[in-house]
Amino acid sequence: MTEETPGFEEKPDVPSGATPDDAEPKAATPEGAAPAGDAAATTTPDPGLIAQLDQVRTALGERTADLQRLQAEYQNYRRRVERDRITVREIAIANLLTELLPVLDDIGRAREHGELVGGFKSVAESLETVVAKMGLQQFGKEGEPFDPTIHEALMHSYAPDVTETTCVAILQPGYRIGERTIRPARVAVAEPQPGAQNVKAEDASEAGEEKDNGSEEG
Repeated sequence: MTEETPGFEEKPDVPSGATPDDAEPKAATPEGAAPAGDAAATTTPDPGLIAQLDQVRTALGERTADLQRLQAEYQNYRRRVERDRITVREIAIANLLTELLPVLDDIGRAREHGELVGGFKSVAESLETVVAKMGLQQFGKEGEPFDPTIHEALMHSYAPDVTETTCVAILQPGYRIGERTIRPARVAVAEPQPGAQNVKAEDASEAGEEKDNGSEEG
């Protein structure tokens, strides 16, 4: 009977030439089982997860379209507000200048009569400079063709020396702001003398015949 030495355990016999690792049993790999990496690669995606991803993509597209629409509406709103602001400003300026037109008419008449002198002249010129800076433009000249869109005929006559309806006198000048007429030019117009064109045509015809006759005689 042998005595066991305390602190030492019996170890199984290990064949000569074998390492301790060889002695430990290894887990057997089941036949036909793929390695762990290959199993992860061949895993089929979850259909529920794909459906959720499609829903998120759809929602993102809808939100993006909403944002683009809101941006376009905001830009249109800004342009409309700016256009309305400019329109209101032009209307306010036109109303103010319309109230000043009688004063400008008085200044014009005083200038025609040589009464625009001294301090009155300086004030009048300053006022004309201010309204010009605000965009007020005067129009209407003698001798220009009559245009009913910018002229208002207050007097009518016939004249043998005009070939079309012509402004022969400017009774009150017209005024505009940009392309907007705030008062038409009030004018006196003259039309060609009735029958004057026929007489001129006959005179021209006779002159042409006399020239031809002179050429034949020569």
